[in-house]
Amino acid sequence: MSKEADATGQPRPDLPRHNDASPSTGGRLPRRAFLRTAAAAAPATLLAAPAIAQSAPQVRWRLTSSVPKVLDAIFGANELVSKYVSEGTDGKFQIQNFAAGEIVPGLQALDAVQNGTVELAQTPLYYYVGKDPSFACFTTMPFGLNARQQNAWFYHGGGRELQDEVLAKYNLVGFLGGNTGTQMGGWFRKEVKSLDDFKGLKFRIGGIAGQVVAKLGVVPQQIAPADIYPSLEKGTIDACEWVGPYDDEKLGFVKVAPYYYYPGWWDGGPTMNVVVNRAKWNDLPKSYQAIFEAAVAYANADMLAKYDAFNPAALRRLVAQGAQLRPFPQSFVDASYTAANELYAEIGAKNAGFKKIMDSLIGFRNEEYLWWQVGEYPYDGYMIRARQRG
Repeated sequence: MSKEADATGQPRPDLPRHNDASPSTGGRLPRRAFLRTAAAAAPATLLAAPAIAQSAPQVRWRLTSSVPKVLDAIFGANELVSKYVSEGTDGKFQIQNFAAGEIVPGLQALDAVQNGTVELAQTPLYYYVGKDPSFACFTTMPFGLNARQQNAWFYHGGGRELQDEVLAKYNLVGFLGGNTGTQMGGWFRKEVKSLDDFKGLKFRIGGIAGQVVAKLGVVPQQIAPADIYPSLEKGTIDACEWVGPYDDEKLGFVKVAPYYYYPGWWDGGPTMNVVVNRAKWNDLPKSYQAIFEAAVAYANADMLAKYDAFNPAALRRLVAQGAQLRPFPQSFVDASYTAANELYAEIGAKNAGFKKIMDSLIGFRNEEYLWWQVGEYPYDGYMIRARQRG
């Protein structure tokens, strides 16, 4: 009986038929050739479709921003997030970005996420203090935290947990999406030399800061970015604050309001918040959530780095174009500090949630400035004086 047949005389199923083998082998496929063929085929069979790729769903989200695309340092953070989310998921998770006004007006971005019109938004939460004054704490507060401290409080000082408590009431999840660093005090059509010069002044300044300066006789105006320049040009407003040299140059404020004041004590470290619809967030696979969080964290760091890198040259250009740098009168800053603390006490007496958050934030700020007083400030102060000495 042939070695290739079983007891019934039929070909054994575990060996090739004679007509499948090479004639040179006498009708049999050599064992080594058979093993080589099987080994070559195995990787293609086992590795062609990784399990993670097979289970990864296609996700398409839309983001609406509160800023126009011309503010590339801010809007560019959205593009970074989209890039890394897409690359991290092999193109399975795509985020399409829209500037203010393309889907909804800039000041309605949060509402669009809350009601499910879009999945997420890039918007400062302090635009929405009308919903809850606590929102402002997670962007910036007058005489609050600087940029590094804001990050530290959010990530390691309890800020994130407090933010989540507030946003959960509105079907939202929040992230730090960038920071501009300390902002300028803004552009004024006329010079202001004393506290009296601020009385009756129509000043584009939003949120909690607007409530602070209102105590000093200022008439605060909350105006979307695209409407600031024409309002200033027509004299509808007397002054505006926006961001700092790099962005202010793009919007051309120096042409209609030459006096450029500093510092923006209401924007010591303003966060550009990213808010996501909570139901949509919960629907994401855990791997997608992790990739998104990592991408947003990168964008958060990158935005601040851009402003630190680009502001010096922009400030030089603005001065060359006629900007007249002025420090705010000390009387205005001191009165604003007092007014801010009075306002926080008034709101906290009516809103226990706000008081809880501000107690955390101010306590953290005081501890941070203990270190700044010893380490950061003396070093920076010396280096500034050394630069001035040449």
